[in-house]
Amino acid sequence: MRRRVVAGNWKMNGTQAEAAALIRGIEQGLGDVRRTEVLVCPPFVLIPIVAEWLGGSRVAWGGQNLSAHKSGAYTGEVSGPMLRDFGCSHVIVGHSERRALYGEDDQTVAEKFRAAQGVGLVPILCVGETLAERESNETERVVARQIDAVVGMVGIGAMDSAIVAYEPVWAIGTGRTATPEQAQAVHAFIRGRLAQTSSTVAERLRILYGGSVKGANARQLFAQPDIDGGLIGGASLDAQEFLGICRAAD
Repeated sequence: MRRRVVAGNWKMNGTQAEAAALIRGIEQGLGDVRRTEVLVCPPFVLIPIVAEWLGGSRVAWGGQNLSAHKSGAYTGEVSGPMLRDFGCSHVIVGHSERRALYGEDDQTVAEKFRAAQGVGLVPILCVGETLAERESNETERVVARQIDAVVGMVGIGAMDSAIVAYEPVWAIGTGRTATPEQAQAVHAFIRGRLAQTSSTVAERLRILYGGSVKGANARQLFAQPDIDGGLIGGASLDAQEFLGICRAAD
């Protein structure tokens, strides 16, 4: 059975004091969560102190983005080696906000995926469709294109050390959530798409759901056979809400 993952994406939120309180709350409440892998992805400036607070704990941490380059004249960027230097084990690539707000296309996302793995980070590859694309019945075409761009660059074997997160753009921060059946259908499609090349890799791959996941709906979502956990946005900023999701995954 695939081990479940719950990843908290804090986005651009949090002061040092707020992060400290959140981390303390999560750590103190994880005693009854035994089988689920838990990690948090704070803003870059909070990574050093989060790393200090979480060192030696069971909670991992990662970045929300990275540059495709290891170093150089790329003002404002953060590289994979920098993330590794502060103990990051994971990094989110291709989040819908990066695609929509910063113009990251499939090629750029694939290059970042490759850069992450090149320094030993586990990429959490985000894929998903907009509301217009769903209403036009283009969900599978869009998701396939996003997946194929990465596999075409790095090969199917690279997916063995990666995580995929399906995040329907229309359900992020909107309060709307894909029904468990809708989410399962896309997760099954992703697994099936990869199985066309390697059934072994596809079966082992952990696919997370992201999109207005809360304690109240997490259990139904995680009960689906191809949903292996969640990439949690706003709910990860509330320790008790996040813990409820972790318990649902467990």
